[in-house]
Formats: sequence, structure tokens, C-alpha cells
Amino acid sequence: MYSDKDIAIVVLNWNGRTLLEQFLPSVLKYSRDAKIYVADNASTDNSVKFLKTSFPVVTIIQNSENSGYAKGYNDALKHVSEPLLCLLNSDIEVTEDWLSPIIDTFNSEAKPDILQPKILDYKDKSKFEYAGAAGGFIDKYGYPFCRGRIFNTIEDDKGQYNDVINIFWASGACFFIKNEVFKTLNGFDESYFAHMEEIDLCWRAFNKNYKTQYVGTSTVYHIGGATLSNSNPKKTYLNFRNSLITLVKNTDKNVFTKAITRMLLDGLAGILFLFQLKPLHFIAILKAHGSFYLNLNKVLSERKKLPKRSNYYKSTSIVWSYFVMKDITF
Repeated sequence: MYSDKDIAIVVLNWNGRTLLEQFLPSVLKYSRDAKIYVADNASTDNSVKFLKTSFPVVTIIQNSENSGYAKGYNDALKHVSEPLLCLLNSDIEVTEDWLSPIIDTFNSEAKPDILQPKILDYKDKSKFEYAGAAGGFIDKYGYPFCRGRIFNTIEDDKGQYNDVINIFWASGACFFIKNEVFKTLNGFDESYFAHMEEIDLCWRAFNKNYKTQYVGTSTVYHIGGATLSNSNPKKTYLNFRNSLITLVKNTDKNVFTKAITRMLLDGLAGILFLFQLKPLHFIAILKAHGSFYLNLNKVLSERKKLPKRSNYYKSTSIVWSYFVMKDITF
């Protein structure tokens, strides 16, 4: 049976002294016996000095370079031995007793391997937050969506998702996983750098029959976009590139048909960006597809090594449902 002492809370930091000062106190206050780490991605501000002075109880892991979310966590977690890992964004405020429902669910008969709590918006705590909301799913073509958030439609939290259910992917903003499972899956795909790597990991977990769940009785608040906002073309590039790679790596069959359909849908998204007078985001999608082509042989080589399962998608096309049929909520 797991307890709080079995949890390692690992916060990845890069030049985030202000965020650590604002949000780390809630983690320390409400995490009781959990071991708390900060994995620093070679910050050039005074984050490490600040941590040593202000939060001496925190264990600091110093990575040698800023290698993004994926490699940053892969490198840091080599130094963590606790059986349960919580990968926590530095812009998350946790709540009183947030860990108890998580521990109870890990100890339940369902025996999940990956968990996510309810993620609400720190700036408007009555609403779900974009990055994860009430648990993630994907459609046939690899587009992600959440209970509580489909594209830019975000629901108010009215208790409609205060449940514990199986989901397809858990948000990297607050991501619980068994240490042994993380290592069995060989961690995150480091080529992603950032964005979508948690969905890729959860898809690989699904294909190996691991179980991912959402725990709506545990709540955290997330600023979102504190490190890279949705208006940044670099985020558009990473999301479109990494999502396409994830689809091709992990889908079960008809991979080229799905990839071509996906790229056509991405093209429509690019045209929409032009209509919205966002040419840099249109260019970001072009660059994302170019990078995908350049790395296609490597992606197909990875695909050959991985097991596959069918019935991974919740919707045939969330794009069609949302934009054409106007089904804007889960």
C-alpha cells in the first residue's frame, strides 16, 4: 500500500525564480510527507541560490543543460528512487489534502499506473484550465482534447467531473506515474523537447496495457503558458510537429492514410491562422510539417519497435465535431 512518503514531487525549473517563490510554498505546505525535488535545467538566474536560501528542505537536482521538459525530466528522474512520481509544473498551486485522493486511487482495486487530478485555471478558479482540464482523450487522427476543454472552449467547473475515470492521457502540468512504469517506458521521447511528450508517453503506456486515470476529487490550479504562451509561434510549431510524430509512432493501422488526413486538417488550421492575421503561426505549421518529413525515417524506425492497440480514440474527428457539428463541450 502506498503512502505520502512514497511520492516524489519533482518540479522542473528553468529561470523560474519568481514562479518558485509564488507556488512552491503551497507544495511544501500541503504535501506532508512527500519528498520534494526541484530539477533545475541549468538556470542562468539565481533560482538555485534562492532555493538553497529560502527552501533548504527541497532537494535540488542540477541538470547540465536546458534540454526542455522531456530530457530535463528524464535526466532528473534518474536520481529519484521513490515509487510514485509527481511531475509538477512550477506554475501550479496545489490545495489542502490534494494528495490523499491520489494515494487512495493508486491503492484502489483498479490499480492505475498514471494519474491526473482536476486542473483548474489559477486566474479564474471557477473554470477548467486548458492544459489537461478533467482528463485527456484523442481522436482518430491524434488531435487531443479534454473533458472541460475542447479547442478554445473551456467549461466552468460545476462539479460535473468530480469522478474517477479511465482517460487516454494525463496532463504534464501535474502528472503522476509509477516510477517503475516510467522506466519501463524509457521515459519521455527527448526529441520532442517540450509539448505533447506526455500524450506520447500515455499512448505508449496504453499500447502496453497500462492504465491512466483522472481523479476529480483532487484539485490543483495552473496558470498555463507561464513558460511558453499559446500565442507563441514556437508553441504552435512544437504542438503540430510533435502531435503528428505521436500519431505516426503509435497508431495501430492505416498509418499513412491517417497521417495524410491529419496533415490536410493541419493545412486548414494554417489557413484559419491566415484569416486571423496570424501569419507566423501559419509558417510555424509549415515548419512543423517540414521537420516531420526530415525525421520521418527515424519516426518509422521507432514505430517498428513499439506495440500497438486499437480503439485508442474517443472521437473519429474532434475537428469535424467541433467546427462543423458545433459540439463544443465534452
